[in-house]
Amino acid sequence: QVQLVESGGGLVQAGGSLTLSCAASGRTFSQTGWFRQAPGKERALLVAITWSASTVYYGDTAKGRFTVSKDNTKNTVYLQMNSLQPEDTAVYYCAATSRLGSDIRSGPGNYDYWGQGTQVTVSS
Repeated sequence: QVQLVESGGGLVQAGGSLTLSCAASGRTFSQTGWFRQAPGKERALLVAITWSASTVYYGDTAKGRFTVSKDNTKNTVYLQMNSLQPEDTAVYYCAATSRLGSDIRSGPGNYDYWGQGTQVTVSS
């Protein structure tokens, strides 16, 4: 019943932009995060946002380039990515938790629900 579905990934040239969407169904969540994982690397937190968007976290790799936003009427969280570089190539995941009082900077272990991921490939 609970489902997160990412969309918006694809192939983009270096310097280009993409906007990812995470559509949730079956539940509302207190906190949503965007992660990415390249082959052989750990899943890393990019950004996180609370339900009301009163608290937002940007990791070092996202600051200045990525923007997280949400539309609660659609139960959808967005990740706008600008100035993409080849090192941004990875599978991007949306994750969510219904628990209250979570640390906005928490890693994958804090999240209970995950999407399937969407591939982002940035060419030189």
